[in-house]
Amino acid sequence: MMRILLVTADDVGLHAGMVRGAIHAHRNGIVTACSIVANGKDFSHAVELLRDTPSLDAGVHFTLVEEKPLTAPQKVRSLITNKGRFHSTYTQFSVRYYAGAIRMEQVERELRAQIEAILARKLKVVHANGHQHLHVLPRIWEIVQDLAEEYGIRYLRVPADAIPGDAGLQRTSSIGALNYFGRKARAAARGRAVVSDRTLGIAEAGHLTEAKIIRLLDAVEGMAELV
Repeated sequence: MMRILLVTADDVGLHAGMVRGAIHAHRNGIVTACSIVANGKDFSHAVELLRDTPSLDAGVHFTLVEEKPLTAPQKVRSLITNKGRFHSTYTQFSVRYYAGAIRMEQVERELRAQIEAILARKLKVVHANGHQHLHVLPRIWEIVQDLAEEYGIRYLRVPADAIPGDAGLQRTSSIGALNYFGRKARAAARGRAVVSDRTLGIAEAGHLTEAKIIRLLDAVEGMAELV
């Protein structure tokens, strides 16, 4: 079986350390791509540094929680609190999503604005994924695929991670649910963009070590992405 590994640094643009770390890990390590938070506090600084690093592929890290929208608040009312920010957690967003309180035309408007913000800074968007992986919720996944086709985005992340043997109940449940939505997203993929066969490192987010990364590489199969 073909084995291809992509190594992506997420959250670039949230703060200065993220972009410096991504570029360092690209120049001195195995990182091949980074995912940009276009509504992050350090976005402007991040894109300046990334323009000077053209060998590091850039993509959009669609963000619908924690930060502020790029779109005017009156145009994305269903996505924000009365303080003008997105909701704090993926749980809060998901509850509203399944209650029918999230308007999909507003999601499309905000995600489009995030792509356009990156393109306006003269960076090419070659891949897309989502903060807290909300991009694979079924109706949002349809929007993501539409935007990928429109903007020529070639690669989309679909979560499919192994659950570590030492994971607690909460982590096991979270990764299990994420894998479920990943399977649904892969089944609904249209084939115009490449989607990942495996994702590595999501279950170990925040706790990756050199030894864990080396062990994870044994799980590479098909088109795999180390996050």
